[in-house]
Amino acid sequence: MEPWEMRRIDGGRMTLHDARRDERRTVDLETFEISVFAVTQEQFADVLGIPAPHPRRPAADLSWLRAIRFCNAASEWEGLDPAYSFDGEDVRWHVDSDGYRLPTEAEWEFACRAGSVGPQYGPLDEIAWTAADRLDAPQEVGGRLPNLNGLFDTLGNVWEWCWDLLDPARYDDYRVFRGGGFADEAWSVRASVRRGGAPRMHHADVGMRLARGGFDAEDAAQGWSAWADAERGGRGGPRPLGWTRRG
Repeated sequence: MEPWEMRRIDGGRMTLHDARRDERRTVDLETFEISVFAVTQEQFADVLGIPAPHPRRPAADLSWLRAIRFCNAASEWEGLDPAYSFDGEDVRWHVDSDGYRLPTEAEWEFACRAGSVGPQYGPLDEIAWTAADRLDAPQEVGGRLPNLNGLFDTLGNVWEWCWDLLDPARYDDYRVFRGGGFADEAWSVRASVRRGGAPRMHHADVGMRLARGGFDAEDAAQGWSAWADAERGGRGGPRPLGWTRRG
């Protein structure tokens, strides 16, 4: 299997914006690791024993649940403790585990921005595959310039699942994906844009990126906590069917 390359991201402070609620929150992040590239079809195939028609393209059309299960499979492949356990389709993140996992939303945006404060970390035609390129499928990873953390394709090509709930008061169990995709206009391919879908939802422009890092806590780490999810929970509005570009 072609190994995934991980990049160490030193801790820092990240401010997240929830546009629907018009709220901002600032979180402190500990040091963590994140993969330089989105998980490729080849890597996905080798771990799970499935075909890879385009080995260097991102593994896409993945549900959040499948991404979570791949993280555990990748951990077991390398002899690491899995980060997740299951009770049916209810998933618990064991935050003290150093196995592979999805990044939290705060980790993802912090790693994507790489110190930048604008909507993108560079000109989109140099760093991202978007609707301007008139593509009908994701492109091979690493084809555009990386950000200052040395990460490729955090913007454009495929959206990437994160661990966090999108907005539990309105969308119940919908999970976040970030970064924009190959068919998105520039206004969606920004470091701050949030989209999401149900855990079983899958689309051709949604993939994943691995993270690692264990933390001395329980049910809370890196800008996420189970308590905050419960506090914001409930159903306060209509739930869409899932989307990648508008919602």
